[in-house]
Amino acid sequence: MQFTRFTRITRRPAALAAVVIATAGATHAQNLKPGLWEHGFTMKSSSGEVEKSMAQAKAEMARLPPDQRKMMEQMLARQGVGMTPQGHTVRVCITPEQASRTELPDGDGKCEQKSLQRSGGTIRTSFVCAGPPPTSGHSEITLKGDTAYSGRSVVDTTVKGKPERMTMDVTGKWLSADCGNVKPIKR
Repeated sequence: MQFTRFTRITRRPAALAAVVIATAGATHAQNLKPGLWEHGFTMKSSSGEVEKSMAQAKAEMARLPPDQRKMMEQMLARQGVGMTPQGHTVRVCITPEQASRTELPDGDGKCEQKSLQRSGGTIRTSFVCAGPPPTSGHSEITLKGDTAYSGRSVVDTTVKGKPERMTMDVTGKWLSADCGNVKPIKR
């Protein structure tokens, strides 16, 4: 099974959303709440390759015997990754120190915000992420206080050696002050 690839596919969009929200928090008068956050996202790619990969991973998981499927779901959950019919989620623990710096970890430390425009609670930004594969794009995020956000990102990357554009609808919500078994990501 290619769950390492699946995890990488699901973590990059969440990392991109975190970069955007880190920028948003830095320009917002209030800090983000520390604790457990859930980033949700749905993706649509120009070629359909990303959706095919996700569907294939879900189908492979569904074919597993129940005990193996449960073990795989638990392993993904320990990494903060969840799959739902509506999309995918990644849970991230934000430490009080990260929240006080209005910083969210980007997961792999390879993404950088390039520009920022803010109007009220709406933040528009562009970003570049080192590879593999190199990725760039822009986002528009609307903050809903210090406990939620929603928005859309357009991401240009490479899939199977070919240029690919993905559109991601993203959401984020604060779940709890206690991160439980989700460990903070170091930058």
